[in-house]
Amino acid sequence: MITFETDRLIIRPWTLTTQDRDVFHTIHSDEKIRKFYMSRKTRAESDAALEKVVQDFPEDGLDWQAVCLKSTGEPIGYAGLAHVTDDLPFTPCVEIGWQFLPAFWGNGYATESACGFLQQGFQRHKLSEIVAFAVHNNHASIAVMERIGMVKDIGADFDFSFITEEFAHLNPQVLYRVKPS
Repeated sequence: MITFETDRLIIRPWTLTTQDRDVFHTIHSDEKIRKFYMSRKTRAESDAALEKVVQDFPEDGLDWQAVCLKSTGEPIGYAGLAHVTDDLPFTPCVEIGWQFLPAFWGNGYATESACGFLQQGFQRHKLSEIVAFAVHNNHASIAVMERIGMVKDIGADFDFSFITEEFAHLNPQVLYRVKPS
């Protein structure tokens, strides 16, 4: 099932194919990709997480989905809209996010897929606002947020309470917002 397409990308739910399992695992275990996270997953942990993602994919489609090259069908990462369930000062809300394999960084795929998800969020799902957040020095993600028209919520930086002392550099998080135009 294809959720939608952009000029160069196909956005679809994850599957349990070997190719999807491999990409999902790489996203959750690669040192470069996980730079702004506290952990990396083993293959077994990654496979279990993917099985849960596939099993629990919501009817409304608000979840992380595979992003594939239209030219080859090859999955290169994920993007999506998802309900934020953490107890944060700005919840409840819907978050936009993305992660791509390093070989595909710098090609505009995060921006292209995020623009598609903003359109889906505002037109199809009738959302009144979409948020994004990132570690304060995750300049690449912050640049994407700004390219897609999101605006920093000044004074809304926050800390995740579950981040341990060892990973204190992952706080604060910056919050960006966008409303339909």
